[in-house]
Amino acid sequence: MGKKLIKLVAGLGLLYCLIIWIVPGILDRKFNQIAQAPPYVVSEEAQRLFDSLDFIADLHCDALLWKRNLNKKHPYGAVDIPRLIEGKVALQAFTIVSKVPYGINFHSNSENSDMLKLHSVVAGRAPSCWFNITNRALTQCSELKRFAARSDDKFRILYTSEDLEAYLHDRQKDPQITAGFLGLEGLHALQGDINNIDVLYEAGVRMMAPVHFSDNEMGGSAHGESHGGLSAFGKEVLTRISRKKIVLDVAHSSPAMLDDIIRLYKKPMITSHTGVQGTCPSPRNLSDEHLQAIAAGGGLIGIALFEGAVCGIDAQATAKAMRYTVDLVGAEHVALGSDYDGAITAPFDITGLNLLVEAMMKEGLTAQQIRLIMGENVSRFWLANL
Repeated sequence: MGKKLIKLVAGLGLLYCLIIWIVPGILDRKFNQIAQAPPYVVSEEAQRLFDSLDFIADLHCDALLWKRNLNKKHPYGAVDIPRLIEGKVALQAFTIVSKVPYGINFHSNSENSDMLKLHSVVAGRAPSCWFNITNRALTQCSELKRFAARSDDKFRILYTSEDLEAYLHDRQKDPQITAGFLGLEGLHALQGDINNIDVLYEAGVRMMAPVHFSDNEMGGSAHGESHGGLSAFGKEVLTRISRKKIVLDVAHSSPAMLDDIIRLYKKPMITSHTGVQGTCPSPRNLSDEHLQAIAAGGGLIGIALFEGAVCGIDAQATAKAMRYTVDLVGAEHVALGSDYDGAITAPFDITGLNLLVEAMMKEGLTAQQIRLIMGENVSRFWLANL
């Protein structure tokens, strides 16, 4: 019996090793689709403008969710460090997904559902991540740090405005480097303990969104069951976030929660990846009133790159939403928030942002407006708020 048990355990161990070696790549390829493969060719005028951009930034990317070596260039998915450099991207937000409901949709999701338990197992992450949401977030922080350490100084993580200033200086001398910062998509990762804000901050997180696809202790998601506002705990969390100078990301907040945040929170905020009701009616998109309130507070509106946010699967749909937002609140409040690698079909990978520049030109945006949207707004905002 002892020998049979040993063989069984060894066989199960071998099977698990095969699963974590093969399955994560299959899932990555399945869920992170690119509608148009590179290379990406645009008009000479559009390429000249793209080539002249000094600072390109993206406010949302979920690449850390997948077991992808970001130091290598991949033929699938949207983002890795070599493609960031190839695409001239100076700053990429790496946003941490730590809980996702089964049957995910834009309308109603249960907070008691969590498919990332199984995902953590299949991805070969440590058992400490399987049932502990905070540990899932901390693990992704550690993974990005490992990628930075092994990047041959091609990639660095920014934690302060001083880090950004030093990076901007270094990038003038060597444009073949890139940088990122850590964000958190949903404060269910606190697991109801406000002190975990400090834990996650110490791990490097500098941007936090109260909710993701379901309600949590903070209050109501736009895609949850209650559609409620901020809870008493949520208000305490806002105070702690403000005191620690963490950037508040209101993406996925219910309209009621967003109303409460706008009323209570007196610092500039962002929505890292959204669409707008004016071009794409959807429960996940923002009304004119909320767009105006975010802009009035000095915030940024990151426009996404997928059909559910912009009602189209090409660059023109995103450019149309950007043009609408520029006309409503001004170009100085608009940015790119792709949602790359967020289990979406993107129109192109991170090396194809020249297509977005061309699409914005077709929408009648000026070269200066495009410069602001493609990154200068983010640079200014992070220098002031990081």
